[in-house]
Amino acid sequence: MSPTKPQAEPRSAYRVFRTITTRWMDNDAYGHVNNVIYYSWFDTAVNAHLIEQGVLDIHQGETIGLVIETQCNYFAPLAFPQTVEAGIRVAKLGTSSVRYEVGLFAQGEPLTAAKGHFVHVYVDSATRRPVPLPAPLKAVLEQLL
Repeated sequence: MSPTKPQAEPRSAYRVFRTITTRWMDNDAYGHVNNVIYYSWFDTAVNAHLIEQGVLDIHQGETIGLVIETQCNYFAPLAFPQTVEAGIRVAKLGTSSVRYEVGLFAQGEPLTAAKGHFVHVYVDSATRRPVPLPAPLKAVLEQLL
């Protein structure tokens, strides 16, 4: 059996959205946003949401998320100058890990230009050993399921 070909997804597949403005430096020699930038947008969208919800303190927090896996599929080009809307959802919530899925949309477009995921394992910021998700973080993540 051959694997299913990834497909673009509609906005309704995502729970919350964050607007991201492209920058001049995001474009590559081919005139579109370079693939590495998409991963930066994934981090920006998810971590900004967690900070705004009060469940991620990047300076004093005792628990931090470390990325252990990433992946992205591309369906349509994005380029500067353009506004990108990042949709976020949680696909899997474990004891100490979370699979975030992010869809990137050109502003106002109905389908993803790209979609991907990354997995965070939450660890003690000092020991770097996995810890159970703190209750406030888990509550915010459950809203994204």
